[in-house]
Amino acid sequence: MRCLVLSDIHANLAALEAVLKDAKRRRLSYDMVWCLGDVVGYGPDPNACIELLRTVPHVCLAGNHDWAVLGKLELTAFHENAMVVALWTREQLTAENLNYLRARSARELQERYLLAHASPREPIWEYILDTSVAAENFEHLPDGYALVGHTHVPVIFAQDRASGDVRASVPPLGIPIALDSGFRYILNPGGVGQPRDGDPRAAYALLDTEKHTWTQYRAEYPVHLTQAKMRAAGFPDTLIDRLSYGR
Repeated sequence: MRCLVLSDIHANLAALEAVLKDAKRRRLSYDMVWCLGDVVGYGPDPNACIELLRTVPHVCLAGNHDWAVLGKLELTAFHENAMVVALWTREQLTAENLNYLRARSARELQERYLLAHASPREPIWEYILDTSVAAENFEHLPDGYALVGHTHVPVIFAQDRASGDVRASVPPLGIPIALDSGFRYILNPGGVGQPRDGDPRAAYALLDTEKHTWTQYRAEYPVHLTQAKMRAAGFPDTLIDRLSYGR
């Protein structure tokens, strides 16, 4: 099976549209979209993003911003800017789309792949930012693979099955990375709607579960259109400006 792997759309419709168009332009055939959570939050188009995602065969998990909008997390745990948009999003979402978010699970096993928004150990809110945290999370894998988002940064953590050593690497763009059976993997496709690795382009990946390959991609999108919608909604300037810099 070939899966288009997305995470952290964050209500950025222009970015999500660009990813789907980019995959089509590259003729990337895929059977499913695996979305690793945070469909909403930060961005100006929560309803449109959920509705576009629902037009394709997909699996979607819950993220921390999704839970914040639903009232399943205390807003005091979030930065003030994120709180402002979470409250705004609650007022914008239709009843149907709120129910869609409520139905999302915190983690899901697809074939040999554990899907979680944040980490295998804590699926809603743990950042895997370094090899030490990754090493602890490998203990929570039922098999060899986990797909996570949450950090908005593309990365591959690989653990040698023999030695237990963990290494991190940034996947090159457009080059399939073979997932060696001698390793276990935690794979992060980066963020669609709010990248944080210094590259403002939307990030996504293609996973081929038969060939055991992972290919990273970036898609340019009209950042200014999203920013204009955010300004019109009265969002904090910090959230608007950061999209220009991918931070």
